[in-house]
Amino acid sequence: MTKEQKAKVIGDTVERLQRASGLYLADFAYLTVEKANHLRGEFFRAGVDYKVIKNTLLKRALQDVGGYDDIMPYLVGQTGVVFTYDDPIAPARLLKTFIKDNEKMLSVKACVIGEEVFDGSRLEELANLPTHEELIASIIGSIAAPSQGIVGAIHGVMSGLVYAIDAIEKQKQDQAA
Repeated sequence: MTKEQKAKVIGDTVERLQRASGLYLADFAYLTVEKANHLRGEFFRAGVDYKVIKNTLLKRALQDVGGYDDIMPYLVGQTGVVFTYDDPIAPARLLKTFIKDNEKMLSVKACVIGEEVFDGSRLEELANLPTHEELIASIIGSIAAPSQGIVGAIHGVMSGLVYAIDAIEKQKQDQAA
């Protein structure tokens, strides 16, 4: 690989790192070409990038961006990098499913969500976190719950008032008769 090619890989990786909301470092040593293509397709459909980058070039890119010192020890052996831009948990779900279906072909070395670094052994925990949409629905439900309670209380008061007026009207009709 020429210096220019290395510089291009580093520059491309720096650009991806700056946009990324999460990273997953995977050891793909036992991954077949067929399974790798399948996994790339899954990542593509999820809007996630998967790149195999030499550890030395990845280290240089990480140093250029800064703040990634904690993942340097994980950069040994073959490393595939999953860059996620929107939902940082989506790749965890894909990787969890892939690993479950294809044992020992792929392992996750480390996960980086925001500024937090997680060991690959915590992939299952990350994969079980709620999605962005689920969190929003939960928040909206929490916000809506008190207003629904107020509506129910007002409805109850109004119903009580209507029943009371009905009772008074019936009582007056009985007295008039």
